[in-house]
Amino acid sequence: MKTLNKRINNENDLGYKHILSSKKNFLEFLKGFVKKDWVNFIKEDNLILIDKEFILKDFKEEEADIVYRVNIDGNDIIFYVLLEFQSKVDFSMPIRLLMYMTEIWRDELKNTDTKIKKRKDYKLPAIVPMVVYNGKNNWTAARNFKDILKGHELFEDSIVDFRYLLFDVNRMEKEELLEIANIVSTVFLLDQNVNDIEIVDRLKLVGRILRKDSSKEQQKIFKAWLVNILRNRFKDNIDTNINELLKQTSELEVEDMVSNLGKTIEKGFKTSEQRGIKQGIKQGIKQGIEQGIDKGIEQGKEETAVNLLKLGIDTAIIAKGTGLSLEKILELKKKYEN
Repeated sequence: MKTLNKRINNENDLGYKHILSSKKNFLEFLKGFVKKDWVNFIKEDNLILIDKEFILKDFKEEEADIVYRVNIDGNDIIFYVLLEFQSKVDFSMPIRLLMYMTEIWRDELKNTDTKIKKRKDYKLPAIVPMVVYNGKNNWTAARNFKDILKGHELFEDSIVDFRYLLFDVNRMEKEELLEIANIVSTVFLLDQNVNDIEIVDRLKLVGRILRKDSSKEQQKIFKAWLVNILRNRFKDNIDTNINELLKQTSELEVEDMVSNLGKTIEKGFKTSEQRGIKQGIKQGIKQGIEQGIDKGIEQGKEETAVNLLKLGIDTAIIAKGTGLSLEKILELKKKYEN
């Protein structure tokens, strides 16, 4: 089970990485989910995806990250996005982020001319750390770095501190995601921890989102993510051959693909539900028979106890002989005498 979960998480974070590696998707992500004025100064053409992972050996098997550089009003800014798809909240997140940020700055210094680094006006690029998390549990790790430092209250601004941006996918409101209406919000909407019937309902809703302003490149990226996620999610839950269905729909326009998938998967559910009802009836009959037998045995013991009471047999002896509790025997005796 651990290996399976690890594989699914790996597919998930790589899928997110592929989606957010599109500059247009990343900019829509910032505009849709970061409520800060500086987002309005970012242009897609100014975004540069840094094709380098700043993952340390300690976390190599569980990490996926994305790094963008952009110039805002003459200042170099780096966005470091950590994709966090573990089942449990990691309370060491502030430490991990600091390590990655330090590694980015170290790389920056390593590749900067010594004369430039010694200039009075030289500055390192600001790093904006972000965490995208899709776990079932609420995110309860510290958001500010100082909160994991002992005695930080004593030293105020004399200690290192930063606050990372958190995007907790499963705590996002369905209505908000539909209102944002872009590729990334659609991915979050379909990746939330809801039942399969709700996912099918959402598939029916998102076609209009994907028709709006998404480019062919974005739609291609989204389709690849969708195929991968649905294959894992529905392969054991419906009567439809999900691999064959995905193959048939993969060449359709994205809105038609989503619509067809929703309708076909829903039909598969109906057959599954019928089988579930029949299975439930059989299980109910079996449980009823077992409960009836148990009830019959109990009634037989009580009738025997009453007959023995009529003969004047001691209650303790009756309890021992029938297996009923002494309290039950006394209760029967009271009813018998009345």
